[in-house]
Parts: sequence; C-alpha cells; structure tokens
Amino acid sequence: MHAPGLFDLTDHLARLSAMGDPLEVLERHVDFEVFRPVLVEALGYGERPKGGRPPYDAVVMFKVLVLASMHNLSDERMEFLIRDRFSWLRFLGFQIGEPTPDQKTIWLFREKLTQAGVFKALFAAFEAQLCARGYKPTGGQIVDATLVFAPRQRMTKEEKARAKAGEAASDIWPDDLSKAAQKDTDARWTVKYSKAKTTKEGEEDTGLVDISVPHFGYKNHVSIDRKWRFIRGETGTNAARYDGHELSSVLDETNSSKAVWADTRYRSARNEAWLKAQGYRSHIHRKKPRGKPMAKHIRRGNATRSAIRACVEHVFGYEKGPMVLTIRSIGQTRAKARMTMANLSYNFRRLIFHERQQATA
Repeated sequence: MHAPGLFDLTDHLARLSAMGDPLEVLERHVDFEVFRPVLVEALGYGERPKGGRPPYDAVVMFKVLVLASMHNLSDERMEFLIRDRFSWLRFLGFQIGEPTPDQKTIWLFREKLTQAGVFKALFAAFEAQLCARGYKPTGGQIVDATLVFAPRQRMTKEEKARAKAGEAASDIWPDDLSKAAQKDTDARWTVKYSKAKTTKEGEEDTGLVDISVPHFGYKNHVSIDRKWRFIRGETGTNAARYDGHELSSVLDETNSSKAVWADTRYRSARNEAWLKAQGYRSHIHRKKPRGKPMAKHIRRGNATRSAIRACVEHVFGYEKGPMVLTIRSIGQTRAKARMTMANLSYNFRRLIFHERQQATA
C-alpha cells in the first residue's frame, strides 16, 4: 500500500484541475463577491460579543446553496459531501480537518435568506454582472412555465377545501401542531394535458389522442432573452396558477426588443391588450378554433413561432434533467426561494457556456 506523502493532496488536486474541475471553471467565470453586500445586509452580521465561534463567511455559505441547487441535494447530504469531496472543499475554501457547515447550519442560513426575501436581490445582482460583461438582454424574450413536483399531501376533502380557502395549517390541525408543521397547504394539484400517438398493431401511426397527467406542487414561470437565453425574469406560484396570469410578472422591460413569444396559454384578449399598451409585439401562438380545423396560414405561423419558442424548453430540460429540480420544502415562500436559486444556478451554467464559446471563437 502506498504511504501518504507530503504533497499527495496537492498532486491530487492538481490532477483534478488538469481534468477540468467544473467548480474551478465556475469560480473563474462567476464573481461571487458581488453577492456579499446583499447577503451581509440580509443576515444582519454586526458586532459580536466575545466568545463563541464566529459564523461562516456569507459568500462561502451562499456557495453551499449553489452546490445544493445544482445537484438537488438535501442539507444532510450536503453536510456529508462537503466533507467527502476534495473539489468541493477547495471550491468552498476549507482545509482538510477544518470544521465545515453541518445540515442545521445550512438550513438556518437558507431560512434566514428566505425570510428576508433576498433571493430576488441575489438574482438581480447577477443580472447586473451579466450586463456589465456585455450580455445585455436583446432579441426579444420567450415566456413559459413548467411544473415542479412537491411531496404529495394526504388530506381529507374537508382539509383540502380549507387549505384552498387559504387557512393556515395550524388552523386546520390545531390539536396536532407536529402534523401541521409537516403539511404543505400552499402546493396545489393540476392536470397537464398533452397529445399521445395512437397505433394499431402492425400499422402506422393513426393520429393523436389527448391524455391527462395529474401533477402536485408548484410552477416555475420564466422569461429568457432570445439572443443569449439567460433567464431574465422569473417568479413562482402553485401548480394550479394559470400561466397567462403571470405574463406581466416575468417580462423584462430592459430587453432591447419588444418582441414576445409564448404558447397558447398566454393568448387572451386581456394579455394582447396589455402587450399592445406597453409597446410589445405579440408573437404568441394562436389557438385552434373550437370545432373547426385550423387554417393553413395560422398553422404555418404557429410553426414559425414554435421554432423560436422551443428554446425555452432547453432551460426546463436542464433544470429537470441534470439539476433534477424538485421541491422538498414546505410552503410557497420556501418553494419560490428554491426555484429562484435553481434559475440563478442555470444562469451560472449558461454564462460558462458563452464564455467557452467566445474563447474557442
């Protein structure tokens, strides 16, 4: 067996760097110090009395949340992996044997930021960094939303009705506060309709049939700019919220083009009138007339719009694929914070992609 040498760890980290450590790449392209003023103000770190261990650095703890978001890890799993992975220790600035954040510390840090409502400010801080580096929103914007799963809640019909009416969990289960603390009364059920191909045995495709799939949880609403495809506007709601109601909430007013692409769920007389009043040019898909075939020119127009609008699906594909975006917290406030962190983490990855493209060019 090889005896550990004095420089073994240094050599091991050097080999990781030579193989292209993704966290080193992230550190090189993202200036995490821009988040410090927002974090310090939210956490309220001030003069401390003598004694006791000082808190972990705010930026280091924010990096912990970034890692958790990129890999959809629980706080317990994060505690283990921070101690287990050399690349993570290096990214966070810890030495071997040095104390690292435990799961309770990570949870409290996230909870403080959530209650302070600063995730939007953190998102805006990175947006300013993008604009300063030349990635200003341009080319118009594409709007869409995706469902994000949350743990299903087992409730009676009466309890569901009270939850939908807006009652707090402590009011629904006043005699069992432990149960109330574990009930998410903000998430909602919805049904997603899609088309499935139907075939007969030994024959070609015979057409499409409607299928419905129930979902429980929340919805991530975003808008991306057409040129760079960064997420520029975002918000979170329960899964039952209609997409079209959030159009004005996610549009980015700083985009140099006033063109807007979206699917048919965003087309309504109210939205069209609002877009026109704000000076936007609507490229929202047109709906099929009820009981009538869709005109050929409308079908061709929708196909042209789809070629552009499909770019936003790549965002959700990455968040639900490599990032495995789901909600394991309780309540819409925490769910929105987690979705904002996921959107911010996606923008980090997108920045690295563009920086590599420019370097190779």
